[in-house]
Amino acid sequence: MNFPLILLVLLAITGVICLLDYFVWKKERADGDSEPWWIEYPKSFFPIILIVFTLRSFIIEPFKIPSGSMIPTLLIGDFILVNKYTYGIRLPVINKKVWDMNDPKRGDVLVFRYPEDPSIDYIKRIVGVPGDVITYHNKQLMINGEVIRMEYEGDYKYVESGGYIYADRYSEYLSEESHAILINQDVKGIQFASVREFEFRENCKYQRTGFTCEVPPGNYFTLGDNRDSSSDSRYWGFVPEENIVGKAFMIWWNFSDLERVGLSIK
Repeated sequence: MNFPLILLVLLAITGVICLLDYFVWKKERADGDSEPWWIEYPKSFFPIILIVFTLRSFIIEPFKIPSGSMIPTLLIGDFILVNKYTYGIRLPVINKKVWDMNDPKRGDVLVFRYPEDPSIDYIKRIVGVPGDVITYHNKQLMINGEVIRMEYEGDYKYVESGGYIYADRYSEYLSEESHAILINQDVKGIQFASVREFEFRENCKYQRTGFTCEVPPGNYFTLGDNRDSSSDSRYWGFVPEENIVGKAFMIWWNFSDLERVGLSIK
C-alpha cells in the first residue's frame, strides 16, 4: 500500500472541496442552510490530513521493525521514528530531493527503499559511503584497508522461527561511538547462493572467505547488525542515494517490552 500517495490524494480531494465551498457553493446556499455532509466532512478532515501529510512527508515518519536483521539494536515489533529531513528535503511520493542538508555517514541506521523493489522499505546500518572500499573476510570488517575494532561483550540469545539462536555480541566501532552487532560462529560469513546480480556488481569481488566492494558514487553499502541473519548489500548490492528515506533515531513503542519505549537508536 502506497500510504503517502493515498494521503496526497485525500489531501487534494478535501482541499479542492474546501476551496470550491469557499468560493462557489457557500455563496449559493441560502442564509441559515447547513452544509451538506459531503462538504462538512471533507472540511473537517482537511486540516488533520494536512498536518499528518506534512509531518510524515517532511519531518518524522513511523515504521515497524518486521524482521530480526538489526538485532540487538532493533527487535521485531519495535516501532521506530525516522527523521525525514536530516539528509535533505524530498518531495513526497516521488522521493526527489529538492534541498540538500547532511550527508549519510558510516554508522547511521538508514531507512531506504529496497533497490530490488522500491515499494518495500528496508532498514540497515551504513558501513560504506561513496568511494569506500569495504572488505569483509572471516567476519572481520575492514574499511579502506583499516580493520574495524570489535570488542566482545558476551553471549546473546534470541528466538527465531520458534527456536533459540545463540550468537556472540560485540561492540563495533565505525566511528568514535560504538554500536552492538551479533556474530553467529556456526554460520558462514556470506551465503554465496544468495548473491544476486545487481547494478555495479563489477565493483565487488567475492572469495571463499568473504568479499571486497568499492562503493560507487551516489551509493551506500549497508549491513544488518545481526550479521549472519541479514539480507543486505552483500547480496543485493548498493543503496542509491535517491532511495534514501531517512535516519532512524528513536524507538517510540514496543507492545512486548515497554522498557524499550523512548530508547535512542545508536
